[in-house]
Amino acid sequence: MSGHSKWATTKHKKAVIDAKRGKMFAKLIKNIEVAARTGGGDPAGNPTLYDAIQKARKNSVPNDNIERAVKRGSGLEAGGADWQTVMYEGYAPGGVALLIECLTDNRNRAATEVRTALTRNGGSLADAGSVSYLFSRKGVVIVPEGGLSEDDLLVAVLDAGAEEVNNLGTAFEVICAPGDLVAVRTALQNAGIEYESAESSLVPSVTVPLDEDGARKVFKLIEALEDLDDVQNVYSNFDVSDEIMAAVG
Repeated sequence: MSGHSKWATTKHKKAVIDAKRGKMFAKLIKNIEVAARTGGGDPAGNPTLYDAIQKARKNSVPNDNIERAVKRGSGLEAGGADWQTVMYEGYAPGGVALLIECLTDNRNRAATEVRTALTRNGGSLADAGSVSYLFSRKGVVIVPEGGLSEDDLLVAVLDAGAEEVNNLGTAFEVICAPGDLVAVRTALQNAGIEYESAESSLVPSVTVPLDEDGARKVFKLIEALEDLDDVQNVYSNFDVSDEIMAAVG
């Protein structure tokens, strides 16, 4: 029985991981399709598409899937959906602000699913404008530490428009204006520095500290939102210490 139980548990865990990978692949493919439709199918002339493709590759999305998404988005292949970006504002437990970015072909479905996930997990929808003012659009580049020092990184990106470099422990976060994202990314490439991701993001100006119980509730809600097919990104303004993060796991 123990051998069978172990196999069943392993199979279940693998199914969960595969399901999450499948959802992640679908979201990355959507990003590529929309970027190609908005700015054209040539990554050299479309920085948003370039970054979307790089992110997909780093997450092991097969090249065939990437190429088909570019063709669908640029109209070279049939089957592309009419994706629309919709942003919902809300609150998580503890007064944490949420911006929920959806990419959907059915706004009514997206709204219903987001509202349901919020109410089932102690959150609520907020009126338009009541949360968004707490966030500003920034370019965010994640660079693996890999023996780099903060000074090495600053030297590489400062002249390209980087506003700040934050040490995340195992990686660095480079913040810049959205318009400087390509310049910062290019500066890293020219310096031979590998980066994990480069994308436009929403960064909070004010954060809400959470204790362990609050962190568990907020993480559970964000996970429920991120599990929705229409949800591409969830931005929030919680602040959790390393000790609480370790305790929550």
